[in-house]
Amino acid sequence: MRPAGGGRPAPSPRPAPRSTPQPSQSAAPRPGPTEPRRPRSAEEGGAIWLYGVHAALAAIGNPERRIVRIVVAREQMPDLAPRVAALAAQRATGLPDCEPASREEIDRLLPRGAVHQGLAVLASELEPLDIDDLLRLIGDQPRLRLVALDQVTDPHNVGAILRSAAAFGATAVILPERHAPAASAVMAKAASGALEKVPLVRVVNLARALDSLKAANVWCVGLAGSAAQTIAQADLTGRVALVLGSEGEGLRRLTRERCDLLVRIDMPGGGVDSLNVSNAAAVALYEAARTRDEAG
Repeated sequence: MRPAGGGRPAPSPRPAPRSTPQPSQSAAPRPGPTEPRRPRSAEEGGAIWLYGVHAALAAIGNPERRIVRIVVAREQMPDLAPRVAALAAQRATGLPDCEPASREEIDRLLPRGAVHQGLAVLASELEPLDIDDLLRLIGDQPRLRLVALDQVTDPHNVGAILRSAAAFGATAVILPERHAPAASAVMAKAASGALEKVPLVRVVNLARALDSLKAANVWCVGLAGSAAQTIAQADLTGRVALVLGSEGEGLRRLTRERCDLLVRIDMPGGGVDSLNVSNAAAVALYEAARTRDEAG
């Protein structure tokens, strides 16, 4: 049944984790293509290094993270230390002092090639939500947008999708537990702070998760280049989950079959026949936000 639109819901805060966040001994991030595996010190435990001004400051401001260390390039202390102090004042628990360091010293803490912009933070990992958490979060909101990703494995792409999800007011991004990247520093950097704002939902089986969403009156709209209908022609008001597949294979058969509707992005320029999955997600989220706003 197609959900009916309603009044615009108030933004939902990220739900509290199911347990007090602590560094996990078994949740070490999987190394990505630009993150060679690096031995962890005893000090790090299950925490990860996050870097880049936007990603690091967002992590510092997130009360769900325990901050172990904050390392700042000496020449940027006058700019960054007050910003860290302002974030510390908003937290219930204190923060460690900023440690001044040379850029070379920061380089040695991070994977080779990491663009840290003079700021690195050692922080506990975020606990992902599961499908039951998500269903509690969305409740009976009359309008919402979700993003579900089917075997999108590049952390840069997932990070960029998180950034678009935050920009266009999506409630969460859903990923399978397998064939999906960990919430690593690479993802956080690409998300530019959005990893702290848009929760990741990990599911064992994406097709069954879509069934659960449909049972909760969420309209599942899959993006497929072969679809007859364009996304601009679709009704994206109400409760909508946008489902995107990997760049190579697109949506898997079972995922396609669970979608209520398949749509394509119209590309009248004719120069290319497909978009990078993060670009496709941005276009789809914009279109969903536009149709919602037009519907009032």
